[in-house]
Amino acid sequence: MDQDLARLLAAVAIVAIAAGSSRVIRTRRASDPPTQVTKNIPSQLDRADFPEARAPWLVTVFTSASCSTCAAVLDKSVVLRSDDVDVVDVEYTTRGDLHRRYSIDAVPTLLIADDTGEVRAAFVGPVTATDLWAAVAECREPGSVHGGDAECAGGRVDS
Repeated sequence: MDQDLARLLAAVAIVAIAAGSSRVIRTRRASDPPTQVTKNIPSQLDRADFPEARAPWLVTVFTSASCSTCAAVLDKSVVLRSDDVDVVDVEYTTRGDLHRRYSIDAVPTLLIADDTGEVRAAFVGPVTATDLWAAVAECREPGSVHGGDAECAGGRVDS
């Protein structure tokens, strides 16, 4: 009987070792899940982070040098520069600190902020010039956009 018990214990030990080894091998082979973009949109900017911007309205475009969509969004934004609107390109390789500070995880991300830094409208991804310009106009002068299609005053325009 002692010999049968010893064989049973040896068999249980072998099965336990095999199960543990199998689990370790599966865990090591399992790949990480694909990266999930959450499209974070900050609700407030610290205007001190953008010392070059002195106008009452700030259009901040978070970009990456390798992103062609970013370049297109920035091109549509720069024409908005005026005495009342500053446009700032926050490119990842030169200003990654601001991407991290504001948890920007997708580019292009465009924010329209007022003089206190409150983000009044935002776009993630491509945006048409018409939608962008209408959003800035509506933020600057609520009710100015024909039909009231653009959102502002605390709303968000997410693409």
